[in-house]
Amino acid sequence: MRRKTRTPASPLPQRHGVDPVRVRLPATGSWATVREHLVERLSGAGAGTVDGMFDAGLIVGADGRPVAPDAPYVPGMFVWFHRELPAEVPVPFPLEVVYRDEHIVVADKPHFLATTPRGGHVAETALARLRRELDLPTLSAAHRLDRLTAGLVLFTVRPEERGAYQTLFRDRRVRKEYEAVAPYDPALALPRTVRSRIVKERGVLTAREVPGEPNAESRVELLGHRPAEAAAEGIGPLGRYRLVPATGQTHQLRVHMTALGVPIVGDPLYPEVTGPVPAGDFRRPLQLLARALEFTDPVTGGEHRFCSGRVLTAWASYDRWAAGAYDGPRDGQ
Repeated sequence: MRRKTRTPASPLPQRHGVDPVRVRLPATGSWATVREHLVERLSGAGAGTVDGMFDAGLIVGADGRPVAPDAPYVPGMFVWFHRELPAEVPVPFPLEVVYRDEHIVVADKPHFLATTPRGGHVAETALARLRRELDLPTLSAAHRLDRLTAGLVLFTVRPEERGAYQTLFRDRRVRKEYEAVAPYDPALALPRTVRSRIVKERGVLTAREVPGEPNAESRVELLGHRPAEAAAEGIGPLGRYRLVPATGQTHQLRVHMTALGVPIVGDPLYPEVTGPVPAGDFRRPLQLLARALEFTDPVTGGEHRFCSGRVLTAWASYDRWAAGAYDGPRDGQ
């Protein structure tokens, strides 16, 4: 039985709440030097960029010392470096902490803020922000919300406990409730449970339903509805919905609401993909909110139920949402 190689601790500190990149050199390969491998592996950055990082001593080994560009290739060797952070437009909405103890942090994430660093969203993410603001460099996300979805996200404080909280989500032992604003259809019989098979292909923006064994299940309930004139002139009546997912497929709630004929207000992907929104355009947020999280703490044994204090603007005032108002906390929260 092969013994699992222990990953060394990073010799580099975080920068702006973002971890350095860790690269482990493959066990097999024809590269003569570390530089040759990194030039190939980081081909998108270009050889000049990689050489510049070596020259500046920005690529380091486990001992924290700069790796020479002609250092021989050693299978299994680890190297670290900080990526060049992309230019990001700050998301100008508050990230509220609704609960914090020595084990977890629960945050109420605004729309447009990614949960964790990915792609062009790195320092402007909920995780990086909280690490900086709370001075908790070991903070990690136990799960993720889509960037366009607002609401509750659970973070873990201690690395050795992260797996226990992630297992809650994997094993479906967290009750999650969402709220959405979408068209109201009096012919749609609710409540109901929607089951289907959803697939999301790499490189494709949208997920889709396909024939086969269901892998996605959502409970859909109508909380209330308003006639067109009470919502806004020129649109149909609106409904306010409670959505309870039993599974966690990508875009599951958005796909299921669209399949029911009531796509969520402000959705740029469903039922049709709209043109890309310019960076810094924070108008008309997707009207989907992770309203509640409920679970038994796997470390302390305590019972938790957390609720978001946000209001979906399209329900409070469709005109304000259409004019670009964002979904903020309730008065006094």
